[in-house]
Amino acid sequence: MLFKDVLGHQHIKKHLKQSVANNRIAHAQLFVGNEGVGTLPMAIAYAQFLLCENANNKDACDLKCEKLAHPDLHFSFPVTTNTAVKKDPISNLFIEDWRLFIAQNPYGNLYQWLQHIGVENKQGIINKFEAQQIVKTLKLKSFEGGFKVQIIWMAEKMNTEAANKLLKLIEEPPSKTVFILIAEHEDQILQTIRSRCQVLHFQNLSEKDITEALITQEGLADLEAKNIAVQSQGNYAKALRLVEDNASDSLFEEWFINWIRSAFRARGNAAVIQDLVNWSNTIAVTGRETQKQFLQYCIQFFRQALLYNYKAHNLVHFNSRTGFDLSKFAPFVHSQNILEITKELEDAIYHIERNGNAKIILTDLSIKLTRFLHIKEAV
Repeated sequence: MLFKDVLGHQHIKKHLKQSVANNRIAHAQLFVGNEGVGTLPMAIAYAQFLLCENANNKDACDLKCEKLAHPDLHFSFPVTTNTAVKKDPISNLFIEDWRLFIAQNPYGNLYQWLQHIGVENKQGIINKFEAQQIVKTLKLKSFEGGFKVQIIWMAEKMNTEAANKLLKLIEEPPSKTVFILIAEHEDQILQTIRSRCQVLHFQNLSEKDITEALITQEGLADLEAKNIAVQSQGNYAKALRLVEDNASDSLFEEWFINWIRSAFRARGNAAVIQDLVNWSNTIAVTGRETQKQFLQYCIQFFRQALLYNYKAHNLVHFNSRTGFDLSKFAPFVHSQNILEITKELEDAIYHIERNGNAKIILTDLSIKLTRFLHIKEAV
């Protein structure tokens, strides 16, 4: 992947190229950005630039990098056991899946990756076995005599044991070895790791960049591309999901609507509480990544309702797939309850990430939602 293939971020591209030209390459770099902004494509393009710009046979080098098969380009990413890998999962055991995933969806997220390898009911991590493999690999000499590049995607998924094993190597790597860590949540990375990295923050993509990409790469008409770019909120992965009319969003909307309708009816009606329990059980049997993705969807739904309520219609990008009327729901989301609702949803995500009992977490959340939705806005 070349820099020209990466959407936007011209100033970051310029900085990375200049650092190579000036021979001021940081040995450990941390790319931080939200889902769908292109941190991984940028890391791959930068790695290809490092490995191939001065290669004896640049065309051959570029071809190997485009296939993610260059012997001095190494990847680590969250994995877990599946039907093919029963024990001690590491990235090398999933490398063919990874190459296919990146070829199909370089802006894809963790949820999509875990779906791709058939483990959406588990949580992927970067474990101590991965760290041991990284140490072993990078101690070897470069195959082609130039740089060695280690890309660690979703670095916040490194557990403490793995991070501690990599500390010394990141601080004092072998000659011409470059670490590129990629994260969505910088604060979730061990501070001792962060302090050893040069950090680059990626802003959300502009509507213009996304619109142009949808027109040139996806063949959309101008107006349709612009509408999707507005709804995507700087997230190209989301834009592609909107193009595909992603079925999971329709399911998430159906779950959400059933949830809030039951929550409205439940006040003063003990019989309806059972509906909330049944709803919680329905969501709880899905995978943890699906649960987390759905709760993130709920946060965005409530925020869209809040914006609609306060007449910020130019910021409302909600497009119902079920005919749901946001205008009727919006008055119930306001300054007196939005912080509590958001906090409880974020807390639920936190506890699910830490393997809490999903039925209990979601039932508790549902009962609290019943109370929050009936809070009156102060006049």
